[in-house]
Amino acid sequence: MRAIVGKTLRQAAHDVVEATDGQNAIDQLAASPVDLVLCDVNMPRVDGLSLLRYLRTQSPPVLTPVLLLSAEADPRRIQFAKDNGASGWMIKPFKPEQLLATLRQILG
Repeated sequence: MRAIVGKTLRQAAHDVVEATDGQNAIDQLAASPVDLVLCDVNMPRVDGLSLLRYLRTQSPPVLTPVLLLSAEADPRRIQFAKDNGASGWMIKPFKPEQLLATLRQILG
């Protein structure tokens, strides 16, 4: 999934920094801020919801938009993500055009 999303974003002329898991994302974000964090809810070591909470509870909070991807459509989990500062939640599978449209909406 990471490879497909990365390819889609690169083809649309976005710069992409890939992380192998949530902890790797935290490490990379500390070294180099980005315009958007796009991550799966289910990742090794640090899952997407924990990554979101980590970013939002820093001092000062990291306010970078976060788009979560998941095969899950549980309204309670989606609401939890929104309550914790998620910019969006996309249910997999999705088409590349849907991803790009959502990114345009989030990034403005």
